[in-house]
Amino acid sequence: MGIFKQLGLREIINASGKMTALGASAVTDEIAQALKDAAQDYVDIDELMEFTGKVIAESTGAEDGCPTCGAAAGIAISTAAVIAGENLSLIERIPNTAGLRNEIIVQKGQLVHFGASIEQMIQIGGGHVVEVGQANKVEQAHMEQAITENTAALLYVKSHHAVQKGMQSIEVMMEVAQRNGLPFIIDAAAEEDFQKYITMGADIVIYSGGKALEGPTSGLICGKKEWMEACRMQYKGVGRPMKVGKEAMAGLITALRQYPLRTSNGEQQIARMTHLCNRLEAIAGLACSIKQDEAGREIYRAQIQVDEQRAGISAEKLLHLLEVGNPAIYLRHHYVNVGILSVDPRPLLEGQEDIIADEIIRIVKGE
Repeated sequence: MGIFKQLGLREIINASGKMTALGASAVTDEIAQALKDAAQDYVDIDELMEFTGKVIAESTGAEDGCPTCGAAAGIAISTAAVIAGENLSLIERIPNTAGLRNEIIVQKGQLVHFGASIEQMIQIGGGHVVEVGQANKVEQAHMEQAITENTAALLYVKSHHAVQKGMQSIEVMMEVAQRNGLPFIIDAAAEEDFQKYITMGADIVIYSGGKALEGPTSGLICGKKEWMEACRMQYKGVGRPMKVGKEAMAGLITALRQYPLRTSNGEQQIARMTHLCNRLEAIAGLACSIKQDEAGREIYRAQIQVDEQRAGISAEKLLHLLEVGNPAIYLRHHYVNVGILSVDPRPLLEGQEDIIADEIIRIVKGE
Protein backbone atom coordinates (compact mmCIF):
# COMPACT_ATOMS: atom_id res chain seq x y z
CA MET A 1 0.00 0.00 0.00
CA GLY A 2 1.41 3.42 -0.99
CA ILE A 3 2.01 6.17 1.56
CA PHE A 4 -0.85 8.33 0.29
CA LYS A 5 -3.31 5.43 0.43
CA GLN A 6 -2.15 4.78 4.01
CA LEU A 7 -2.96 8.41 4.80
CA GLY A 8 -6.49 7.87 3.53
CA LEU A 9 -6.12 9.60 0.17
CA ARG A 10 -7.37 8.14 -3.10
CA GLU A 11 -5.05 6.08 -5.27
CA ILE A 12 -4.04 7.94 -8.44
CA ILE A 13 -3.27 6.56 -11.88
CA ASN A 14 -1.39 9.34 -13.61
CA ALA A 15 -1.82 9.20 -17.38
CA SER A 16 -1.58 12.97 -17.71
CA GLY A 17 2.20 13.43 -17.65
CA LYS A 18 4.87 14.88 -15.38
CA MET A 19 2.32 17.28 -13.94
CA THR A 20 2.99 19.36 -10.84
CA ALA A 21 -0.66 18.94 -9.81
CA LEU A 22 -0.12 15.18 -9.57
CA GLY A 23 3.29 15.28 -7.90
CA ALA A 24 5.43 15.46 -11.08
CA SER A 25 7.57 12.27 -10.98
CA ALA A 26 7.95 9.07 -9.01
CA VAL A 27 11.67 8.83 -8.22
CA THR A 28 13.98 5.81 -8.33
CA ASP A 29 15.08 3.93 -5.21
CA GLU A 30 18.50 5.61 -5.41
CA ILE A 31 16.98 9.10 -5.46
CA ALA A 32 14.59 8.20 -2.65
CA GLN A 33 17.54 6.95 -0.57
CA ALA A 34 19.43 10.20 -1.21
CA LEU A 35 16.40 12.20 -0.02
CA LYS A 36 16.16 10.08 3.15
CA ASP A 37 19.89 10.26 3.91
CA ALA A 38 20.02 14.04 3.39
CA ALA A 39 16.98 14.58 5.60
CA GLN A 40 18.72 12.80 8.47
CA ASP A 41 22.03 14.70 8.32
CA TYR A 42 23.54 18.21 8.33
CA VAL A 43 25.53 20.18 5.76
CA ASP A 44 26.78 23.72 5.10
CA ILE A 45 24.04 24.88 2.74
CA ASP A 46 26.24 27.39 0.88
CA GLU A 47 28.81 24.67 0.21
CA LEU A 48 26.07 22.30 -0.95
CA MET A 49 24.64 25.00 -3.24
CA GLU A 50 28.02 25.51 -4.90
CA PHE A 51 28.66 21.78 -5.18
CA THR A 52 25.22 21.22 -6.71
CA GLY A 53 26.01 24.02 -9.16
CA LYS A 54 29.15 22.16 -10.24
CA VAL A 55 27.18 18.95 -10.80
CA ILE A 56 24.62 20.92 -12.82
CA ALA A 57 27.48 22.36 -14.90
CA GLU A 58 28.96 18.91 -15.51
CA SER A 59 25.58 17.55 -16.62
CA THR A 60 24.62 20.45 -18.88
CA GLY A 61 27.98 21.56 -20.27
CA ALA A 62 27.43 25.01 -18.78
CA GLU A 63 30.02 27.08 -16.94
CA ASP A 64 28.09 26.86 -13.68
CA GLY A 65 24.69 26.12 -12.21
CA CYS A 66 22.23 27.03 -9.49
CA PRO A 67 19.69 24.68 -7.85
CA THR A 68 16.14 25.89 -7.22
CA CYS A 69 12.95 24.52 -5.69
CA GLY A 70 11.38 24.38 -9.16
CA ALA A 71 11.44 25.84 -12.66
CA ALA A 72 8.97 28.59 -11.72
CA ALA A 73 11.35 29.73 -9.00
CA GLY A 74 14.08 29.57 -11.63
CA ILE A 75 12.26 32.17 -13.72
CA ALA A 76 11.92 34.54 -10.75
CA ILE A 77 15.53 34.03 -9.63
CA SER A 78 16.94 34.40 -13.16
CA THR A 79 14.95 37.58 -13.66
CA ALA A 80 16.24 39.02 -10.39
CA ALA A 81 19.79 38.02 -11.33
CA VAL A 82 19.81 39.92 -14.65
CA ILE A 83 18.38 42.99 -12.91
CA ALA A 84 20.31 43.08 -9.62
CA GLY A 85 23.38 41.00 -10.38
CA GLU A 86 25.42 40.47 -7.23
CA ASN A 87 24.69 43.93 -5.80
CA LEU A 88 23.31 43.18 -2.34
CA SER A 89 21.53 46.52 -2.01
CA LEU A 90 19.68 45.91 -5.29
CA ILE A 91 19.04 42.26 -4.38
CA GLU A 92 17.30 43.42 -1.22
CA ARG A 93 15.09 45.77 -3.28
CA ILE A 94 13.62 43.03 -5.48
CA PRO A 95 10.81 43.07 -6.60
CA ASN A 96 10.86 46.88 -6.29
CA THR A 97 12.94 47.74 -9.36
CA ALA A 98 11.65 51.21 -10.23
CA GLY A 99 14.40 53.15 -11.98
CA LEU A 100 16.45 50.02 -12.77
CA ARG A 101 16.96 48.22 -16.06
CA ASN A 102 14.12 45.77 -15.54
CA GLU A 103 12.31 45.05 -18.83
CA ILE A 104 12.07 41.42 -19.96
CA ILE A 105 11.05 40.91 -23.59
CA VAL A 106 8.77 37.91 -24.26
CA GLN A 107 6.98 36.87 -27.45
CA LYS A 108 3.24 37.30 -26.95
CA GLY A 109 2.36 33.73 -27.91
CA GLN A 110 4.71 32.45 -25.20
CA LEU A 111 3.29 34.40 -22.29
CA VAL A 112 1.40 31.34 -21.09
CA HIS A 113 -0.20 29.92 -17.98
CA PHE A 114 1.54 26.70 -16.90
CA GLY A 115 -0.36 26.29 -13.61
CA ALA A 116 0.55 29.87 -12.80
CA SER A 117 1.38 32.87 -14.97
CA ILE A 118 4.79 33.26 -16.63
CA GLU A 119 4.31 37.01 -16.28
CA GLN A 120 3.78 36.74 -12.52
CA MET A 121 6.98 34.71 -12.08
CA ILE A 122 8.89 37.44 -13.94
CA GLN A 123 7.24 40.12 -11.80
CA ILE A 124 8.21 38.30 -8.59
CA GLY A 125 11.81 38.62 -9.74
CA GLY A 126 11.34 42.34 -10.29
CA GLY A 127 10.88 42.18 -14.03
CA HIS A 128 8.54 44.30 -16.11
CA VAL A 129 7.18 42.17 -18.96
CA VAL A 130 7.30 43.63 -22.46
CA GLU A 131 5.09 41.56 -24.79
CA VAL A 132 6.07 41.68 -28.44
CA GLY A 133 4.04 40.80 -31.52
CA GLN A 134 0.67 39.12 -31.59
CA ALA A 135 -0.56 35.84 -30.12
CA ASN A 136 -0.15 34.04 -33.46
CA LYS A 137 2.52 36.11 -35.19
CA VAL A 138 5.78 37.69 -34.05
CA GLU A 139 8.28 39.33 -36.38
CA GLN A 140 11.96 39.88 -35.66
CA ALA A 141 11.29 43.60 -35.97
CA HIS A 142 8.91 43.40 -33.01
CA MET A 143 11.79 42.26 -30.80
CA GLU A 144 14.29 44.71 -32.23
CA GLN A 145 11.96 47.66 -31.78
CA ALA A 146 11.09 46.71 -28.19
CA ILE A 147 14.69 46.95 -26.99
CA THR A 148 15.40 50.10 -25.00
CA GLU A 149 17.91 51.29 -22.42
CA ASN A 150 15.67 49.62 -19.82
CA THR A 151 15.83 46.14 -21.36
CA ALA A 152 17.38 43.62 -18.97
CA ALA A 153 17.00 40.39 -20.97
CA LEU A 154 15.11 38.46 -23.64
CA LEU A 155 13.18 35.35 -22.52
CA TYR A 156 12.14 32.42 -24.70
CA VAL A 157 9.55 29.95 -23.38
CA LYS A 158 10.04 26.43 -24.81
CA SER A 159 6.80 24.72 -23.90
CA HIS A 160 3.92 22.74 -25.37
CA HIS A 161 1.69 25.39 -23.75
CA ALA A 162 3.17 28.11 -25.97
CA VAL A 163 1.93 28.93 -29.47
CA GLN A 164 3.83 26.59 -31.81
CA LYS A 165 3.41 28.62 -35.02
CA GLY A 166 4.12 32.18 -35.99
CA MET A 167 6.76 32.69 -33.29
CA GLN A 168 10.39 33.59 -33.93
CA SER A 169 12.86 30.77 -33.36
CA ILE A 170 15.32 30.43 -30.50
CA GLU A 171 18.15 31.12 -32.95
CA VAL A 172 16.63 34.39 -34.14
CA MET A 173 15.81 35.63 -30.65
CA MET A 174 19.26 34.67 -29.36
CA GLU A 175 20.96 36.48 -32.23
CA VAL A 176 18.96 39.63 -31.45
CA ALA A 177 19.93 39.40 -27.78
CA GLN A 178 23.62 38.83 -28.52
CA ARG A 179 23.81 41.60 -31.08
CA ASN A 180 22.38 44.00 -28.51
CA GLY A 181 24.62 42.77 -25.67
CA LEU A 182 21.70 41.39 -23.64
CA PRO A 183 21.42 38.11 -21.72
CA PHE A 184 19.22 35.47 -23.34
CA ILE A 185 17.14 33.26 -21.02
CA ILE A 186 15.36 30.04 -22.04
CA ASP A 187 12.62 28.53 -19.90
CA ALA A 188 13.01 24.87 -20.87
CA ALA A 189 11.20 23.47 -17.84
CA ALA A 190 10.01 20.15 -19.27
CA GLU A 191 12.66 19.65 -21.97
CA GLU A 192 14.59 16.37 -22.09
CA ASP A 193 17.92 17.57 -23.56
CA PHE A 194 19.90 19.25 -20.79
CA GLN A 195 22.77 20.33 -23.05
CA LYS A 196 21.08 21.54 -26.24
CA TYR A 197 20.45 25.17 -25.34
CA ILE A 198 23.78 25.74 -23.62
CA THR A 199 25.47 24.37 -26.75
CA MET A 200 23.41 26.80 -28.82
CA GLY A 201 24.81 29.69 -26.77
CA ALA A 202 22.05 30.64 -24.31
CA ASP A 203 23.22 32.63 -21.28
CA ILE A 204 20.71 31.15 -18.81
CA VAL A 205 18.61 27.97 -19.17
CA ILE A 206 15.97 26.88 -16.66
CA TYR A 207 14.78 23.28 -16.15
CA SER A 208 12.47 21.43 -13.80
CA GLY A 209 14.10 18.72 -11.71
CA GLY A 210 10.85 16.79 -11.35
CA LYS A 211 9.78 16.44 -14.98
CA ALA A 212 12.01 14.94 -17.71
CA LEU A 213 14.81 14.46 -15.18
CA GLU A 214 12.46 12.44 -12.93
CA GLY A 215 14.06 13.85 -9.81
CA PRO A 216 12.44 15.28 -6.67
CA THR A 217 10.46 18.51 -6.60
CA SER A 218 13.30 20.86 -7.56
CA GLY A 219 14.73 22.84 -10.44
CA LEU A 220 18.02 23.90 -11.94
CA ILE A 221 19.43 26.93 -13.69
CA CYS A 222 22.55 26.59 -15.82
CA GLY A 223 24.57 29.03 -17.86
CA LYS A 224 27.35 31.59 -17.84
CA LYS A 225 29.29 31.74 -14.57
CA GLU A 226 28.59 35.42 -13.91
CA TRP A 227 24.85 34.83 -14.12
CA MET A 228 24.93 31.67 -12.02
CA GLU A 229 26.82 33.47 -9.25
CA ALA A 230 24.20 36.20 -9.45
CA CYS A 231 21.42 33.59 -9.29
CA ARG A 232 22.83 32.05 -6.12
CA MET A 233 23.12 35.52 -4.59
CA GLN A 234 19.35 35.98 -4.98
CA TYR A 235 18.89 33.59 -2.04
CA LYS A 236 19.85 36.60 0.09
CA GLY A 237 16.74 38.31 -1.27
CA VAL A 238 13.72 37.18 -3.27
CA GLY A 239 15.03 33.61 -3.40
CA ARG A 240 14.75 33.19 0.36
CA PRO A 241 11.03 32.27 0.48
CA MET A 242 11.62 29.80 -2.38
CA LYS A 243 14.81 28.28 -0.96
CA VAL A 244 15.78 24.77 -2.01
CA GLY A 245 16.44 22.32 0.81
CA LYS A 246 19.28 19.86 1.41
CA GLU A 247 17.00 16.93 0.57
CA ALA A 248 16.03 18.32 -2.83
CA MET A 249 19.65 19.13 -3.70
CA ALA A 250 20.81 15.63 -2.75
CA GLY A 251 18.02 14.11 -4.84
CA LEU A 252 18.73 16.47 -7.73
CA ILE A 253 22.42 15.53 -7.75
CA THR A 254 21.51 11.84 -7.81
CA ALA A 255 18.98 12.35 -10.62
CA LEU A 256 21.50 14.30 -12.72
CA ARG A 257 24.10 11.55 -12.32
CA GLN A 258 21.57 8.86 -13.25
CA TYR A 259 20.16 10.68 -16.28
CA PRO A 260 22.92 9.82 -18.80
CA LEU A 261 22.41 6.12 -17.96
CA ARG A 262 18.77 6.20 -19.04
CA THR A 263 17.93 4.91 -22.51
CA SER A 264 15.22 6.11 -24.86
CA ASN A 265 11.97 4.20 -24.44
CA GLY A 266 10.09 5.62 -27.41
CA GLU A 267 9.45 2.17 -28.89
CA GLN A 268 8.10 0.92 -25.57
CA GLN A 269 5.80 3.93 -25.29
CA ILE A 270 4.44 3.26 -28.80
CA ALA A 271 3.92 -0.44 -28.05
CA ARG A 272 2.00 0.25 -24.83
CA MET A 273 -0.17 2.94 -26.39
CA THR A 274 -0.83 0.80 -29.48
CA HIS A 275 -2.13 -1.93 -27.17
CA LEU A 276 -4.40 0.61 -25.45
CA CYS A 277 -5.67 1.95 -28.79
CA ASN A 278 -6.42 -1.53 -30.10
CA ARG A 279 -8.70 -2.13 -27.12
CA LEU A 280 -10.47 1.23 -27.35
CA GLU A 281 -10.91 1.14 -31.13
CA ALA A 282 -13.32 -1.76 -30.67
CA ILE A 283 -15.76 0.53 -28.82
CA ALA A 284 -18.30 2.50 -30.87
CA GLY A 285 -17.67 6.24 -30.70
CA LEU A 286 -14.00 5.99 -29.72
CA ALA A 287 -11.14 6.53 -32.17
CA CYS A 288 -7.56 6.19 -30.97
CA SER A 289 -4.21 7.00 -32.57
CA ILE A 290 -0.58 7.58 -31.51
CA LYS A 291 0.62 11.19 -31.54
CA GLN A 292 4.08 12.55 -30.81
CA ASP A 293 4.36 15.45 -28.37
CA GLU A 294 3.45 18.76 -29.99
CA ALA A 295 6.70 20.39 -28.82
CA GLY A 296 8.79 17.71 -30.54
CA ARG A 297 9.89 15.75 -27.45
CA GLU A 298 10.22 11.95 -27.64
CA ILE A 299 6.85 11.35 -26.03
CA TYR A 300 4.26 9.20 -27.79
CA ARG A 301 0.74 9.50 -26.39
CA ALA A 302 -2.50 7.73 -27.22
CA GLN A 303 -4.99 10.33 -28.48
CA ILE A 304 -8.60 9.33 -27.87
CA GLN A 305 -11.26 11.07 -29.96
CA VAL A 306 -14.71 10.79 -28.35
CA ASP A 307 -17.68 11.04 -30.71
CA GLU A 308 -20.42 12.06 -28.27
CA GLN A 309 -23.29 11.04 -30.57
CA ARG A 310 -21.99 7.51 -31.16
CA ALA A 311 -20.40 6.91 -27.74
CA GLY A 312 -23.35 8.34 -25.82
CA ILE A 313 -21.02 10.36 -23.61
CA SER A 314 -18.95 13.51 -24.04
CA ALA A 315 -15.20 13.66 -23.53
CA GLU A 316 -15.75 16.07 -20.64
CA LYS A 317 -18.17 13.70 -18.89
CA LEU A 318 -15.86 10.73 -19.45
CA LEU A 319 -12.94 12.70 -18.02
CA HIS A 320 -14.97 13.66 -14.95
CA LEU A 321 -16.09 10.10 -14.24
CA LEU A 322 -12.50 8.83 -14.54
CA GLU A 323 -11.22 11.49 -12.14
CA VAL A 324 -13.83 10.89 -9.42
CA GLY A 325 -13.26 7.15 -9.33
CA ASN A 326 -11.06 5.20 -6.95
CA PRO A 327 -8.47 4.73 -8.23
CA ALA A 328 -8.79 8.16 -9.80
CA ILE A 329 -7.57 8.16 -13.40
CA TYR A 330 -6.16 11.45 -14.71
CA LEU A 331 -5.85 11.81 -18.48
CA ARG A 332 -4.29 14.66 -20.43
CA HIS A 333 -7.12 17.03 -21.33
CA HIS A 334 -5.77 20.12 -23.09
CA TYR A 335 -8.18 19.50 -26.00
CA VAL A 336 -11.17 18.10 -24.13
CA ASN A 337 -13.27 20.96 -25.53
CA VAL A 338 -13.01 19.37 -29.00
CA GLY A 339 -13.56 15.84 -27.74
CA ILE A 340 -9.93 14.75 -27.39
CA LEU A 341 -8.32 13.05 -24.39
CA SER A 342 -4.77 11.72 -24.29
CA VAL A 343 -2.87 9.07 -22.35
CA ASP A 344 0.78 9.79 -21.51
CA PRO A 345 2.60 6.48 -21.01
CA ARG A 346 5.61 7.85 -19.13
CA PRO A 347 4.15 7.96 -15.59
CA LEU A 348 2.20 4.71 -15.94
CA LEU A 349 3.20 1.74 -13.82
CA GLU A 350 3.24 -1.70 -15.46
CA GLY A 351 -0.22 -2.81 -16.56
CA GLN A 352 -1.98 0.48 -15.78
CA GLU A 353 -2.82 1.03 -19.44
CA ASP A 354 -5.14 -1.97 -19.16
CA ILE A 355 -6.79 -0.55 -16.04
CA ILE A 356 -7.40 2.67 -17.97
CA ALA A 357 -8.86 0.78 -20.94
CA ASP A 358 -11.07 -1.33 -18.66
CA GLU A 359 -12.49 1.74 -16.92
CA ILE A 360 -13.09 3.72 -20.13
CA ILE A 361 -14.86 0.75 -21.70
CA ARG A 362 -16.95 0.23 -18.55
CA ILE A 363 -18.05 3.88 -18.47
CA VAL A 364 -18.84 4.13 -22.19
CA LYS A 365 -20.84 0.89 -22.08
CA GLY A 366 -22.71 2.17 -19.04
CA GLU A 367 -21.83 -0.85 -16.94
